[in-house]
Amino acid sequence: MLAFQSLVQGTVLALSVLQAVAWDSFTAAVYEHSVILPALTDEPPSPDDALALMNKNMDVLEGAIKEAARQGAHIIVTPEDGIYGWRFTREAIYPYLEDIPDPEVNWIPCTDPKRFAPAPVQERLSCMARNNSIYVVANMGDKKLCNSSDPSCPSDGRYQYNTDVYNLFRGETQFNFPKEPETVTFETPFGKFGIFTCFDILFHDPAVVLVSKLQVDTVLFPTAWMNVLPFLTAVEFHSAWAMGMGVNLLSANTHNVGLAMTGSGIYAPDGARAYYYNMKTEDGHLLVAELSSHPCLSPAYPPAVNWSSYVSSVKRFSPNDHDFSGLIFHDRFTFTELTKSEGNLTVCQKDLCCHLSYKMAGKREDEFYVLGAFDGLHVVEGQYYLQICTLLKCKSTDLKSCGQPVEAAQTKFDMFSLSGTFGTDYVFPEVLYSGVHLAPGEFEVSSDGRLISKIGPTKPIVTVTLFGRWYEKDHLKQDPQPPASPCCYHN
Repeated sequence: MLAFQSLVQGTVLALSVLQAVAWDSFTAAVYEHSVILPALTDEPPSPDDALALMNKNMDVLEGAIKEAARQGAHIIVTPEDGIYGWRFTREAIYPYLEDIPDPEVNWIPCTDPKRFAPAPVQERLSCMARNNSIYVVANMGDKKLCNSSDPSCPSDGRYQYNTDVYNLFRGETQFNFPKEPETVTFETPFGKFGIFTCFDILFHDPAVVLVSKLQVDTVLFPTAWMNVLPFLTAVEFHSAWAMGMGVNLLSANTHNVGLAMTGSGIYAPDGARAYYYNMKTEDGHLLVAELSSHPCLSPAYPPAVNWSSYVSSVKRFSPNDHDFSGLIFHDRFTFTELTKSEGNLTVCQKDLCCHLSYKMAGKREDEFYVLGAFDGLHVVEGQYYLQICTLLKCKSTDLKSCGQPVEAAQTKFDMFSLSGTFGTDYVFPEVLYSGVHLAPGEFEVSSDGRLISKIGPTKPIVTVTLFGRWYEKDHLKQDPQPPASPCCYHN
């Protein structure tokens, strides 16, 4: 087995020498890294200064890798931008980039560092893996020279790539899109793995392709994710994606409280095995947990879901006289208030009708909850079609606050059942408790398409959501929507 292998556009995967036998389970690790950032300047540093900064970050990562190996981890994922940060123009990032050979090249940088152009970062990462007998996934930048014979060649004569990214986030102008992106998979004794990065998780390519067509068991996910409530906090959405897609997900986020960057996890199809969310300190954090090598063969693997089965038997209600609209992350939802401590409600928007049965442990006068529906094209910081059904807490008793970010709640629910008339099979179930806590083992998705509580109240609820992605509609003409205020969401 290769002792080192580089993957598409710069993600480095260092492979340890492991027994070539099939395993039923493996131990996974992710490290949330508080990145040591360069000075904020448009001027590129010298190569020596750039390497010095990267070595400071790799010192920290090496400590995490050694500890993960000590705890028996077979693979560790580190974050996007974890070696040099994200404060760059196109010119300023160049000294941090290395030329990374094709993934098919049989090369071990640790033992043959001078085979290609100087590659001190790849060499050091390779040695970290080799010396600790562990697979290491690290995110770094790649550079490829080009010339005028290539009509797409940038004016500065080089392509710059951010690992295996297909969908660059708005503002990542320091990087290019690859002309022909590859979908990356690799085999290990403990299952088939795939890789994508950050913003990719919201799109069909490569995220869905890896699971539905290439049938990976586990996805490796370096990210630099800035949290956005109520649906797109890292731990919330990434755990929901693993459940909705039926795969393991190893999600390693950067950590920066000032930019709301936190939230890493080791997720299985039936819930989180370990996760971390910390907006109080700037400390990094290591997570280690055991996963099934082939989750689809596990007795705990969730059943197949027919999202239209239950809702087809539910009476479609006429529009409620008390329905009102509100914005969530620039999307205009239709809401209806939960005015009683228990009941059955329906709210519709376009072709999506959302149904909720619920019972509160006790209705508080100082907290309002609503049932919301959105069926439309999201067009801010990316264009993608959403169908969302959500039970959520309003920020205050003013209904105009419904949809604004909320982290804390006091209302507990004895039961809830949420479903919707989804036009897509890609629906991701989210339950978020007060304080941005997950609820592993405390809810389930039934085969007829309901998100159901399994036990009585444990913690107050911030949101219960079915987050649907209708990929085929991503390129529709934009729906007319009122202007919304700017948002600093980054992922």
